[in-house]
Amino acid sequence: MSDAIKHECGIALLRLKKPLEFYIDKYGSAFYGLNKMYLLMEKQHNRGQDGAGLANIKLDMSPGERYISRRRSVDQKPIQDIFTTINQRFEDIAEHSPEKLKDIDFLKKNVGFTGELFLGHLRYGTSGKNGIESCHPFLRQNNWMTRNLVVAGNFNLTNVDELFDVLLNLGQHPKEKSDTVTVLEKIGHFLDEENEDLFQQYKSQGYNNKEITSKIAEHLDIVKILKRASEDWDGGYTMSGLFGHGDAFVLRDPAGIRPAFWYEDDEIFVVTSERPVIQTAFNLKKEDIKELNPGHALILKKSGEVSEEKINEPTANAACSFERIYFSRGNDFDIYNERKLLGQYLVPQIIDSINNELDNAVFSFIPNTAEMSFYGMMKGLEDYLNVEKIDAIKALGNELTDEKLQQILTRKTRFEKIAIKDAKLRTFITQDDARDDMVAHVYDITYGTVKRNEDNLVVIDDSIVRGTTLKQSILRILDRLEPKKIVVVSSAPQIRYPDCYGIDMAKMGDFIAFEAAIELLKENGKGYLIDDIYKKCVEQQNLPKEQIKNYVKEIYAPFTPQEISDKIAQLLTPVDMKSEVKIVYQTIENLHKACPNNTGDWYFTGNYPTPGGNKVVNKAYMNYIEGISERAY
Repeated sequence: MSDAIKHECGIALLRLKKPLEFYIDKYGSAFYGLNKMYLLMEKQHNRGQDGAGLANIKLDMSPGERYISRRRSVDQKPIQDIFTTINQRFEDIAEHSPEKLKDIDFLKKNVGFTGELFLGHLRYGTSGKNGIESCHPFLRQNNWMTRNLVVAGNFNLTNVDELFDVLLNLGQHPKEKSDTVTVLEKIGHFLDEENEDLFQQYKSQGYNNKEITSKIAEHLDIVKILKRASEDWDGGYTMSGLFGHGDAFVLRDPAGIRPAFWYEDDEIFVVTSERPVIQTAFNLKKEDIKELNPGHALILKKSGEVSEEKINEPTANAACSFERIYFSRGNDFDIYNERKLLGQYLVPQIIDSINNELDNAVFSFIPNTAEMSFYGMMKGLEDYLNVEKIDAIKALGNELTDEKLQQILTRKTRFEKIAIKDAKLRTFITQDDARDDMVAHVYDITYGTVKRNEDNLVVIDDSIVRGTTLKQSILRILDRLEPKKIVVVSSAPQIRYPDCYGIDMAKMGDFIAFEAAIELLKENGKGYLIDDIYKKCVEQQNLPKEQIKNYVKEIYAPFTPQEISDKIAQLLTPVDMKSEVKIVYQTIENLHKACPNNTGDWYFTGNYPTPGGNKVVNKAYMNYIEGISERAY
């Protein structure tokens, strides 16, 4: 994605189901779990580079012995920082008493992160806070083992204000108004209530306090806790949590917006945000991995028993389509094929954009993450060219000769590595014009790949959000090749609306498609709609979120997608460009055709899967009109 946006987060939960001695005997190491967690987190580093965190719980520890460990980092390479720090303790032991590295009793009593239950998190911040205190996992501590709670998640809630008020009405005094703290305290409140209910129940049955503690740990009703805690959450989430005594859970939102995959055998139980991560870490086939159902939770008891339970009634599927277009790693079997289809389905529009001049066209991709859709585009172009070859051969009839046949068969689509991203250039100059000139050199080009003033140059990108990099850098450097026309192809549709479920796309002014629509309204004598829509948004801002409508759709309604694309091309073309510029976007229909199981498309269509989405988009529009530069949730 040439316009980088922050997005998603990643989780990794791992439970070792055998005694730790088993892993020493079978794998030769007491650190089997820790090593696997490093792999599970490192293979998801694409999901979060603002920070990372790791928590571990040791089972069956005696009173007075530490049983929860946590390490977080906002280092430049946070995962490596965390594991380097943890491993330093083991290296010290190896230097002085190497035999103790296989002494489970010693390790559990004296060294952190030597327990059976792990929770890791990769963070991409969308709130602008990147300090250590913003890193997951979050910890809610208590002297009662069964009241200790560790939480981490890939989520964003739209109704934090409402949830904050709920906590106040419960008598709490939260330390800050954020969705993470709110979630932690909401689950924690009902965890406390469940503990208290069970305590009173077993107390009345004559058990002593020590016996009651064991009973609570055995019979804690996690399903009940999660149902009560999450009943009024509005947003997209995969929420994971550990309890101090060894139970754990992973909860997915009712629309399945955020992803979660899991695997279980007699040795391990593991959950991650992406399927191939588990495949790689444990050498499994994709068929071995299950996807957590929307609205359901995986409940892991201390005993090792795992069940999938319905917590909230599932709604219409709205799994995030951006996961398939860009966010998830492309080594997933299905995602790889879907991204190729996204490129392949664009071929008819591409052919039209170059007036069917395939013999005078060069194809490439920017940036590297668009490579898979590029493969699909080239496959589609090859298929198209083969049809033309067949028709040309048929048209020759009796006049077919070896020379003419050779001429037809040697026609090929031309592709080149056009742009190369150089090491980041530090810009010390503050004047805008000079800075833009420096930004234009972030990419460099392969000279001699395009016939000057004769070839069309077609480059495919994952998506076009703001278009800033295109205008300031990419189009200018491509223009140095002097093509007749530059066609920029987006494998995603036009991004028109803010996201509020975990992707950092929160402001209307950040979208070039929105800017184009506003300009078109003004140019076509429909500027009055801008104020009319603002008034509609203001009129409903105090309504319950369930009654709010997305009136921002009316901004785009007067125009076809092509009209908006043409306006985007005009807005993004630098004033000194020599080549003609054209922008081609994926269609909504072909997006769903390529990615049939991830139907969440609210950032393209404005069809939000939760009521909070409509409230957010209207607030984002009001912020735009009022000149307020902040996210709307």
